[in-house]
Amino acid sequence: MQYVCYKGQALKVGLVYKKLLASSVLATTLLLVTISSAQVYANNAIESVRLWSAPTSTRVVFDLKDKPDYSFFSLRSPNRLVIDFNDSGSQVSFKNLTKSDHRVKKVRTSTPKNKASKRVVLELGDTYKLVVFPLAPTGQYGHRLVVELHDTVQAKQAIKSKTVDDNRDVVVAIVAGHGGDDPGSIGYAGSYEKHVTLAIAKKLAAQLNAKSGFKAVLIRTGDYFVRHERKPRMARENRADLLISIHADAFTSSKPNGASVLVQSARRANSEFTKVIANRERESQLLGGAGEIIKNTQDDNLAVILADMTKEFTTQSSYVFASEALSELKKVTKLHKTKPVGLSLAVLTAQDIPSVLIETGFISNPKDEKNLNSPTHQKKLAVAITNAILNYFNQYPPKGTLISATSSLTHRVKRGESLSIIAQKYRVTIKSIKKANNLRTNAIKIGQVLTIPKR
Repeated sequence: MQYVCYKGQALKVGLVYKKLLASSVLATTLLLVTISSAQVYANNAIESVRLWSAPTSTRVVFDLKDKPDYSFFSLRSPNRLVIDFNDSGSQVSFKNLTKSDHRVKKVRTSTPKNKASKRVVLELGDTYKLVVFPLAPTGQYGHRLVVELHDTVQAKQAIKSKTVDDNRDVVVAIVAGHGGDDPGSIGYAGSYEKHVTLAIAKKLAAQLNAKSGFKAVLIRTGDYFVRHERKPRMARENRADLLISIHADAFTSSKPNGASVLVQSARRANSEFTKVIANRERESQLLGGAGEIIKNTQDDNLAVILADMTKEFTTQSSYVFASEALSELKKVTKLHKTKPVGLSLAVLTAQDIPSVLIETGFISNPKDEKNLNSPTHQKKLAVAITNAILNYFNQYPPKGTLISATSSLTHRVKRGESLSIIAQKYRVTIKSIKKANNLRTNAIKIGQVLTIPKR
């Protein structure tokens, strides 16, 4: 929930000016000094304060008149975060700002370190991981100072073991793009991308949760912001088998329209791979089952080979699912790109989870924007993506899942296909297909229905 507190009137300069002007030349000089000082102090004036609560974090945003000039420190017993805004003379009310947040109990001012600064104190409910950083102007926002408080859950506790459970659900992490003080793109008629993506994500989750053997996990459930690097980590904590990030595209022209599906670019994938190898003690958790081996092995070559195999599997799987998603989306909407597009995207950096970003349409296009805000069209998109998920996991069921134990898969032979191509598609051997179908040779016919054995 968002609470916005606007600054009060700093000085009634006109009234002061009239009184001083009537007094003396000395008073007039004093007036000039007062105005000059107020202008200096206002260089870093706090114009408003906003607070966003999320399930595992809280974000406080200070909107500033100019580039933040600040320092901060934390205190214990009780827990507090103290921020000094230099050259700030604004008056901001913090009343009711934190009434629905348990991490920030109170925001107040305190005695500043000097007359030209403003000291703000956040009284905290517990010990949190604190992140404080400035943001440059963008879109409707000016200069900002952001304070993030994250629940302190150790990575080893938060990241659940990926041991195989018999008949577990296939888990799909769904990321609704943007949120909180990041509205995303703003549509031709003024709608916000963050609202559209959350609506589609919730409908997708509802569709998927209605399917036996599948479980959807919403990374964002409300109007708040989740840092990009947190999204794949949260997916991993929930043992996700697939990550889907929902977005709406935009362009400076209102003409482009249609949906696209994006995958991680080869350059970014290789860059993330290099990070894992260089910091394998810290980053091995990003590689699922192979992580512990990579972390503990003394053989550098083995570590590189295992990490590379994990990356290649994830990259290939992401592309296969992206193609499946496009096949289903084209049944309900126009496509902007007919093949998966590779881009460098922070949300798709998981080395062990196939991940895609789906641009559901152009919010900058009037027709697309109208459709994206339509519950009926949102449901069509959700159903199409759900069908893509079902098709993909019916072909490639993860080991230990209910679908891998119960699925019976068949394939109708198409023109140009051979046993070798079909075996590669389903990641089984030619020998196993021949055995399952009582084939003596590799000869198959167009239209022939083959039983695909379980892996």
